[in-house]
Amino acid sequence: MRESDGRTRQQWAVVGGGMLGLATAMRLAERGESVTVFEAAPEIGGLASAWKLGDVEWDKFYHVVLLSDQALRELLEKIGLEKEIQWVTTRTGFYTDGRLHSLSSSLDFLKFRPLSLLQKFRLGCTILYASRTKPTKGLENTLVETWLRRLSGKKTFEKIWQPLLKAKLGPAYSRTSAMFIWSYIDRMYKARRSGMKRELFGYVPGGYRRVLTALHKHLQELGVRIVTNAPVQSIVRDESIQKLRVQLGGGDSDGVSRGENSELLLFDRVVTTVPNPRIAASCPQLNSDESSRLTSAEYLGVTCTSLLLDRPLGGYYVTNITDTWVPLTGIIEMGSILPPERLGGNYLVYLPQYMASDDPRFEESDEQVHDRCIQTLEKMYPNFTKDQVKTIQTARAKYVMTLPTLNYSEKIPPVVSSVPGLYLLNSSQITVGCLNVNEIIEIAHRELEQSVFPDAKDVSV
Repeated sequence: MRESDGRTRQQWAVVGGGMLGLATAMRLAERGESVTVFEAAPEIGGLASAWKLGDVEWDKFYHVVLLSDQALRELLEKIGLEKEIQWVTTRTGFYTDGRLHSLSSSLDFLKFRPLSLLQKFRLGCTILYASRTKPTKGLENTLVETWLRRLSGKKTFEKIWQPLLKAKLGPAYSRTSAMFIWSYIDRMYKARRSGMKRELFGYVPGGYRRVLTALHKHLQELGVRIVTNAPVQSIVRDESIQKLRVQLGGGDSDGVSRGENSELLLFDRVVTTVPNPRIAASCPQLNSDESSRLTSAEYLGVTCTSLLLDRPLGGYYVTNITDTWVPLTGIIEMGSILPPERLGGNYLVYLPQYMASDDPRFEESDEQVHDRCIQTLEKMYPNFTKDQVKTIQTARAKYVMTLPTLNYSEKIPPVVSSVPGLYLLNSSQITVGCLNVNEIIEIAHRELEQSVFPDAKDVSV
């Protein structure tokens, strides 16, 4: 099919209906391409999808918007939601030595008793230095422990940084580069810098359910076709017709075969946005180097328990945890951002626990996870009791983020694969920055412009 300008309109498939796949589809459609999105799950959204907690519908995993999230805010503007963002000043908590401390202001920091004055000074200098440092190859070549020990000192590292790293990365922290912690400091410092030294976070009323509904409508208006319950089994290039054959019906988002929508479709180009192990399994024509890069990537997953409570816990958006007995990465109180009337008079709390994608805890029952979470809260918060819990549910995702080990950027798979017309685009290609919705959208924009259409002048900005 030819456009009025004489350019051939190609048939594109985007595999994966998470935010990366949807942002990719939008950019391709804006460029005038014909796009079909295939999502294995019953609905789009991926890690940004929503679910019901009792009578309340909200995000399955926790998300906020920062003032500095330019790519996300531009997308929200396109779908008519940017002006509806509600901005809230938040507070930060720290749980250490069996006590909850506030670290929401400079005064709180000075009064933080677990560290000496010298240790606080070095910790503050570390954060300030990281916030003013540009991402360099040196950060990627340096172990995070080495970098933090040098800047913060031995005692501050062991008291603060090491337990935080273990909570997020487990034992794999010892193989992680300094780029990891730089990315998190940079993002959180931007929240303060953009919010005039206050942590100013935002949300769209209705959560990501509303965002995804509006984005779906926008994509349909652009001519994008979205097919759910459509797992992709294989993507194979047929040189005789110079097309890519996309076989549907191999397995759902958890890799379980269903046999539904078994169909063979032809496309000129395909962008697959699913995690690396699923790309390796579905793209047999990739060369040995590409396959090796895909299969060797180490992924972190998460179990994220959501609770609706009849009252707040500590009132902090995020509570960082350094006590090693606590089996949680942190505590996220969305109730500190969302007015209770938006949640049926309740307060929403997320209890994430990150772990390696092959960790046996992924096989625990919901009851085991829920009992552990409630018992942990009872120990941490003297005024918390089990009867305050209105609803509790746990979501699991085995492939959330790849571990940024030393020289990570040299190990990632290329966007432009050795199979003509096949592009590999997912969150593993975040080399500078931490995993969040804004970063995902930026990747879609950047890689389409730099890798897929490097010579094009008409890609929408």
